[in-house]
Amino acid sequence: MPMTIDHIIPEATGGSTTETNLWLACNRCNEFKGKQIQAIDPQTGELVTLFNPRIQRWDEHFAWSEDSTHIQGQTPTGRATVVALQMNNPEIVIARRLWTSAGWWPPQD
Repeated sequence: MPMTIDHIIPEATGGSTTETNLWLACNRCNEFKGKQIQAIDPQTGELVTLFNPRIQRWDEHFAWSEDSTHIQGQTPTGRATVVALQMNNPEIVIARRLWTSAGWWPPQD
């Protein structure tokens, strides 16, 4: 999956191009993110900030489904991020299924 440099706080919303505001993201997630910095938690209906990989731990907000093909949000931030970035869109789920069958997935810490 091609990676791109993502502005955690998008430039369009005042984010800077500094190391503390940059992170690698897959192209697909970055395109779905756009200039969003917040999204609705589908469970509570509350507006929450999206996951920030610079200051938050992935494993505190997300988990893998039993078959390792879907990312499950564990917190309001995790759930909102999964929906906003369409982290379980059909194409990536198919890719994860193939990667899992080849023993390449899920990523290990």
